[in-house]
Amino acid sequence: MRKLIIWNLMTLDGYFEGKAPWDLHFHELAWGDELSAYALEISRQTDLLIFGRKTYEGMAAYWPEATNEPEIKAYMNSIAKIVASRSLEKADWNNTRIVRDPVSELKMLKEQAGKDIFIFGSAELCDDLLKAGLIDEIRICLVPVVLGGGNPHFKPTETPRQLTLLETRAVKTGAVILRYAVGDHG
Repeated sequence: MRKLIIWNLMTLDGYFEGKAPWDLHFHELAWGDELSAYALEISRQTDLLIFGRKTYEGMAAYWPEATNEPEIKAYMNSIAKIVASRSLEKADWNNTRIVRDPVSELKMLKEQAGKDIFIFGSAELCDDLLKAGLIDEIRICLVPVVLGGGNPHFKPTETPRQLTLLETRAVKTGAVILRYAVGDHG
């Protein structure tokens, strides 16, 4: 069975985005050779990415024209992608399709043969999929900065989610990659 894995960079105070949409300047504090290598490691573990609409629109605007990280650019532009959206009319980014019901779609996709499925960004989608019990792992690159405000990755919940630490990996920039298995949430 394929795993559904969240991957994101997050500040020490829990934000995956600054106060403005696509304010990701803090990523520069963590990015370096080791995180670039980790991104390529992820690319070998997956054959499908899923995004919420907002993350999809930002990624689709950035990666086709990106001038840095040529291997990651090639991967991002060629891999199969799903955008979960009730409002998006068309998805022009190479190898992308729109899904209106991501919970049903991912239940089916997880049962199919293939590599793991990763979600980048997409906090609202991640929240829905966590509530549905579909997330198998959460991988966070904890960036050593306190923003003091922004868009939190994890939304308030009435049901705690037990996580089991699988791996920690410190990188030279001071960031730490945390890998957790998601346990029962009921």
